Amino acid sequence: MRLKFIKPMEPELVDTPPQSADWIHEIKYDGHRTQVIKDDDGIRLITKNGYDWTGRYIQLAGEAEAIEAKDFIIDGETITINEAGLSDFHALQSAVTSRKPSSDLYLAAFDLLHLNGHDLRDMPVEDRRDILQALIPTGGRIQFSEAMPGTGDAVYHLVDQAGLEGMVSKRKGSSYRSGPTMNWRKIKCYTEKEMDIIGVQREAGKPAMVLMADNGRYAGGAFVAFKADKRQRLWDRVQGKIGGPTPIGLKKAKAEWLKPGLVGRVRFLKGEEKLRHATLKISGISDSVRRLN
Repeated sequence: MRLKFIKPMEPELVDTPPQSADWIHEIKYDGHRTQVIKDDDGIRLITKNGYDWTGRYIQLAGEAEAIEAKDFIIDGETITINEAGLSDFHALQSAVTSRKPSSDLYLAAFDLLHLNGHDLRDMPVEDRRDILQALIPTGGRIQFSEAMPGTGDAVYHLVDQAGLEGMVSKRKGSSYRSGPTMNWRKIKCYTEKEMDIIGVQREAGKPAMVLMADNGRYAGGAFVAFKADKRQRLWDRVQGKIGGPTPIGLKKAKAEWLKPGLVGRVRFLKGEEKLRHATLKISGISDSVRRLN
């Protein structure tokens, strides 16, 4: 029997973790969502969009062969680990795009959808996870994603202090259903960084935004949440910088592009390719500004 890929269940992004005792909490790993399928045709590792990446994850495929079951579908996240012991998305991107199969990959397995001819998706999430934990051998590159003890707030504090990307909370008793769901919720941590302000967007009736570059590359927009007096001081600084060149590929409507020199401190969600949920915190002038690529 050949098992079919199951579209993943996707947590909704929320601002704060749930507070009741009706939830389990896990670390959110910074990697690629991966479904590991074993059936009569062998092992396949499939991305969240249904692409077969078994060749790129060949070492994980070998470890999956050692799991003692006739067939299964495991849901997890493929990650790489940096020197600090944290999942590193950029290193993962390099590993999976290399011509040589990487030996630095791990799979954090967090759900079990099918086992030995049985569809487990209607079972409560905590029961599926108990079966999965018993199924996975210890000490290998496929590892069970342990639940974190404590309340949602306590887990979030620990995750944030550890420098991790965030957490995922799952409602106890919930079944597995493909697509977005509020039965799974992801709560991301924030970080702050100084970036070059290369443009502004000011439209009537809309929140003002500054457009940022990081290490010479466009990073996205950040909301200006200052009070009126501080916001006006920022606009006074901006006024002297208007007239910069429009960056290649960034011909945004109603954007004012700035000459180099203005820097702002931005608070934004970790683990995103571009700025997301970003706000400008502190602005200032800097002479060490790089050109936008």
